[in-house]
Amino acid sequence: MVKVTVPATSANVGAGFDALGLAVSMHNTVTMEECGRIDILASDGTLIPTGPGNLVYRSAKAVFDQLGQPLKGIRIRQENPIPMARGLGSSSACIVAGILGANALLGSPLTRRQMLTLATSIEGHPDNVAPAMLGGFVTSVYDEGQVYSVRKPIDQELAFAAFIPNFKLLTEKARAALPKTVDRADAVYNLSRAALATAAFCDGDYELLKVATKDALHQQYRLPLIPGGERVFEIAWDLGAYAVYISGAGPTIMAVVHRDNSDFFGRAEELLAQTPETLAFSLRRMLADNTGAVVE
Repeated sequence: MVKVTVPATSANVGAGFDALGLAVSMHNTVTMEECGRIDILASDGTLIPTGPGNLVYRSAKAVFDQLGQPLKGIRIRQENPIPMARGLGSSSACIVAGILGANALLGSPLTRRQMLTLATSIEGHPDNVAPAMLGGFVTSVYDEGQVYSVRKPIDQELAFAAFIPNFKLLTEKARAALPKTVDRADAVYNLSRAALATAAFCDGDYELLKVATKDALHQQYRLPLIPGGERVFEIAWDLGAYAVYISGAGPTIMAVVHRDNSDFFGRAEELLAQTPETLAFSLRRMLADNTGAVVE
């Protein structure tokens, strides 16, 4: 039996659409072992598919198929603290767990890049699966069927304030809201800021993040799908966040703050409770996960 622990992730980080992502301190856990049938359960009571449509199973089977190995059956037990359809990488955590677990069951024949490329082919983009697997802050490119990633450990002085609403926003709906084409000026706007965000995390100049996480490609179209989201942005900026952005496709809104800024969290919770439109949001304080997925 193998056990895989995978962190939650926050993708895009503002301007880095489908390219940037980071790992935070919330984790799903999956145990796997081969058996004579498909046996899938959530040990924490989360409602999940328990047949061949289960994403952990599908990802594990993809490894067996890639290696030409038969998979007669498998026993999977999942614990799912990462909320589904909230922009915190729940699907990526399942994909990474399935791939790393199956690879371990087969004697670990695949390299990290091969597994990351397979995960990206399942997910469609590397912004969540890369930090889920590698940890830290990750810049990724998916080029001609291969993933190229650079990982930077996140400064432990940073904390992440996840404003998580009690409603879901499916990625398909969030992507459908985006325009089919973009102006060149908007493309340049995001390219420059994504590059600046990467440099800011690498250099530790977090004052740059206020500018670097601005976006012209997706947030303005997705924010109307998040009731109360504009007010959450205002609250986080007013309380001195380094950065505020929609986490992945949403609806979670992520703020980057200094780890010692304890007033931020207390005041933010007070302000959330004062406005009817933000009552749907709960605040979760997270730290960076610089380890990534762990197989035991």
